[in-house]
This record gives sequence, C-alpha cells and structure tokens, in this order.
Amino acid sequence: MVTITEEQKQQFQEEGYMLLENVIPDNLLTILRDECARYMDAINAEMDEAGVDVMGLNHRDKRYFIKMKYKESEKLQEFLFSDLMADICKATLGDEAYLFLEQYVVKMAEVGMKFSWHQDSGYIDDDHQPYLTCWCTLDDVTEENGTVYLLPYSKANTRGFIKHTVDPETNDRVGYHGDEEGIPVILPAGSIALFSSTVLHRSGANTTDTMRRIFLCQYSAEPILNPDGTARRWAEPFVKHGENIAQK
Repeated sequence: MVTITEEQKQQFQEEGYMLLENVIPDNLLTILRDECARYMDAINAEMDEAGVDVMGLNHRDKRYFIKMKYKESEKLQEFLFSDLMADICKATLGDEAYLFLEQYVVKMAEVGMKFSWHQDSGYIDDDHQPYLTCWCTLDDVTEENGTVYLLPYSKANTRGFIKHTVDPETNDRVGYHGDEEGIPVILPAGSIALFSSTVLHRSGANTTDTMRRIFLCQYSAEPILNPDGTARRWAEPFVKHGENIAQK
C-alpha cells in the first residue's frame, strides 16, 4: 500500500500535481521494463518486414510510442489494476475510477524531440471531466535525459482548460507561450509523477548516452466518451465505491 499524505493530496488539489518517490515495487517495475523491451522488439521486427525505419510515431532507435496494449498483456494488467494504482486513484480522483489510456514513451540515447507546453486535455476536443496522468519512471529521470516539466496551477494562473494552437513544424498542440520554465521532475526509477490533465507540461530532449523509458497510464473518474456515446480509448471500470473491483 502506498502512503499518500494529506499534504500531498492538498497539493494535488491546489496545484494539480504530486510526486511519489520509489513507490513501484521491484516486481512490478521489472514487469513494466520487460514488456517495454518486448514491444520495442516487436515494432522493430515490423519495421524490418516493411523495410522502413519509421512506422507511425515510432522511429527506430530514436523514439517509441507504444499504446493501448493492456488487453493483450496480462503483465500490464497486473500493474494497471494493482492496489497501488487503486490507492493512487482514490487519493486523486475519488471513489470511482476507470482506466482511460496506457502507453510507453521511450526517448533513446542522444536523440529525441522536445515537446511543447500542453495539457493532456488539449488533445481531446470534446467536453470532459479532467482526468489523472500517472507518469511512471522506468529509469532515473533528469533534465539531461528529457524529463517532464510541470507548470503548477498557481504559475499558469489557471486550473481550467486552455484552448491550444497547433505548431505547424511539429504538429504539437501548444497551450502556453509564457516565460515560466516549469518544475523539472527529478525522480529515481520506480517513482510516479501524478498530474491532472489540465496541468501544463513539456519535456526536453534526451542528451545522455542511455534511453529514458516512461510508462504513462491515465485514469478518469467517469468514462470519457465520443459524441456518439462510444468510449474514447478505454473506459475500463477499476475502482467502484472505493473498492478495487479488478481484484475481485
């Protein structure tokens, strides 16, 4: 069971984020790393077969975005629906939680693009209740290897949704053009940065000689739906009336 203090909960409510250091047990951290390697190998094999080095957002030996794999991976399910993540959801979202999205984000050594200031909600065009992003570190994260920078609500001067514009060079959606640099997330492997989908954040490039791996999972207090009523990404029930129903 993870210990989340009242002070941390208050910070999340007031500033939109909190940091949990060394909370992922070694066995779950190993699972996340092993599954990341397996999926990277699978993507490289697909590229080999197609005779390409770029496939979608994946660039061989440069960056990998591997998402929506949990239904084919019992190992990912073990982490996503663990009591650890249930406790985190209850401390941030309340007594109801649904899995919304999961993905690996890998920045390889000495490469990788920066990502502009944005809110995760900036990539959803329909009305929705803010949801939770869990930024899980599979490696130590530093400013040198492209960690995320967070802009607390008090620095952004808003806690609500910001209309984003599109950068024509990168296709990034951009929600902030001010001078604030943000708070760099410096954490050891096995930690989790938690932030609301309305918190502005950005990341830098990986300038080190080792890769930087993140497992990002997101949960919502209610299903996030498309205009036609279908689920947008996942809407998997997880916590109901404060209980982890995935473990029943």
